[in-house]
Amino acid sequence: MSQPISVIIVDDHAVVRQGVRAFLDTQPDIQVVAEASSGLEAIRLCAEFAPDVVLMDLVMPGMNGVEATRRLKRVSPRTQVIVLTSYYDDEHIFPAIQAGAISYLLKDVGPNELADAVRKAARGEAILHPRVAARVIRELHNMPQDTPATFSELTERELEVLRLIAEGLSNAEIADRLVISEKTVKSHVSNILNKLHLADRTQAAVLAWKEGLMKDST
Repeated sequence: MSQPISVIIVDDHAVVRQGVRAFLDTQPDIQVVAEASSGLEAIRLCAEFAPDVVLMDLVMPGMNGVEATRRLKRVSPRTQVIVLTSYYDDEHIFPAIQAGAISYLLKDVGPNELADAVRKAARGEAILHPRVAARVIRELHNMPQDTPATFSELTERELEVLRLIAEGLSNAEIADRLVISEKTVKSHVSNILNKLHLADRTQAAVLAWKEGLMKDST
């Protein structure tokens, strides 16, 4: 028999953690190995357990779920993150995906759907809650036919790098994908941020998604 899927539940509300755990504990192929009430605790536990899947709340005191996702993916790259939240606006959806979340579910999801999402995440398959999918589809429908003027100053290589940033890849992963050095990737990222007048790669990723640049890679 194969090993059960190991899961960590991250939510600042104990009643949510207990409810989710109570159901998942009934699944023979899923094992909840730990619970965390904060982003920092989640990172520590991921370093210790390297779970297959993390169920991540987004809005928590201190470190939010987006930053926690970004950091825990550095600590345990193999861990898949499922966002489990009440929020489904662009401000939360796109940064969470860029940070490395594979799936985005709302807390009104059914228990069996949640268990199915955990199994799919463990296999590297993504799930979007219908309301979240609707937001993404709306963005796709509103996309311009051509690359926006916003990106007109970027070279083809910089556009390529920007798309990979928006997919949530690190500089090292981008270097591997494009078969270039990590130093060259860093230079491209710096040029992208300067040309687009952005503060960091998160802003660049959100812009890429919202302005339709990702239509060619979906």
